[in-house]
Amino acid sequence: MNAVRVLAVFTLRESLRRRVFAVVALLTVAFLVLYGLGTWQLYRDVQQVGVNQLGVEPDVIVGATLLGLAMFGTLFLGTVLAVFLTLGAVRGDAERGLLQPLLVRPVSRRTLLLGRYAAAAGVCGAYVAAVFLAATVLTWATGGWWPDHVLGPTLGLVLAVAILAALSLAGSVLLSATANGIAVFMVFGAGLVAGLLGQIGEALSSGTLQDIAKVGSWGLPFEGLYQAALSGLTSDTVGFTRLAIDLGPFGGAESAGPGFWLWALLYLAAVGQAALVGFRRRDL
Repeated sequence: MNAVRVLAVFTLRESLRRRVFAVVALLTVAFLVLYGLGTWQLYRDVQQVGVNQLGVEPDVIVGATLLGLAMFGTLFLGTVLAVFLTLGAVRGDAERGLLQPLLVRPVSRRTLLLGRYAAAAGVCGAYVAAVFLAATVLTWATGGWWPDHVLGPTLGLVLAVAILAALSLAGSVLLSATANGIAVFMVFGAGLVAGLLGQIGEALSSGTLQDIAKVGSWGLPFEGLYQAALSGLTSDTVGFTRLAIDLGPFGGAESAGPGFWLWALLYLAAVGQAALVGFRRRDL
């Protein structure tokens, strides 16, 4: 475990040297500033609209929708960070001759992968949790709305970005840095498309589209975790307000039971094992 910690620290220092965190920090500040300004402006406009005769609460609808958008932005930025930290972790470093000095006794390939993953997953998990909580506080400060649940959605985002970091690290075993980055973002996009198909299928009552979305969510669990996190924001909301939210841009949000969380953990372990097997077979 000490070797894993040393390698994780080495990875973070290398990322600092390459100014990875500086790029992500600038993107994050810009995102939060724009989100705060947009939320403040929109809430100022809806304050003049009270609860209508059907009992729909505009502040809840606005808050849930905006925080859902912020959740998507948070996951996307976390994915960018995960890709930056892992896209050339194996093949890229091997081609530059950086791995050969490390892969000597007692440092094994398994230890190297664990160290790289611990750094990437730890930083990305802390990052998405911090950004999501910051967006939540901004929503509360500007509009006075607080989601029904915070811990569940936060943990869902953390596990989702951990899976994406694992996929990126596994891809770095076989692909060049550029090809791996493209592949991870395409996988990320495929997951979002699956979620959109589920929303369309629900709106059109299409069982086929809903089945495709479910397969996509289980095949790419980060998408299912994202949908569960969205659902957790308003899981206790009832009445016409809940109906209005369901009909909004995140109507495909679905809660994830214990079985799905277990599957996500098993999926993460399987990706890690596949990366290790591929690394062991690779000739450096």
